[in-house]
Amino acid sequence: MIAGIHEQDFVAYIIFGLTLNFLFSILFGVYLSKNIGMQEMIESKGDKEQSMLVRLSLFVPYAKMIITLYRVTILQLYFLNKGHTHKEFWIYMTNQEH
Repeated sequence: MIAGIHEQDFVAYIIFGLTLNFLFSILFGVYLSKNIGMQEMIESKGDKEQSMLVRLSLFVPYAKMIITLYRVTILQLYFLNKGHTHKEFWIYMTNQEH
């Protein structure tokens, strides 16, 4: 048992969490590319590296999905509700300087 859960159940939770992560990440990427444009995204992408916390979150079930949903929330609340564009959000997420 791992954390009070049988190994098979724990592995199932991990696989389901990773599947949800990839689903949300792909849908968020499609949403951004639809609103910004793929060529514009490629041209305006910065060189910002993901933090170590984001990289390690793949090993914790559902953590990466929660980070993606956090980014969606930031997009909606901070950028779109204040009149900023999807492109400004993309630049914020991918550049070192904000």
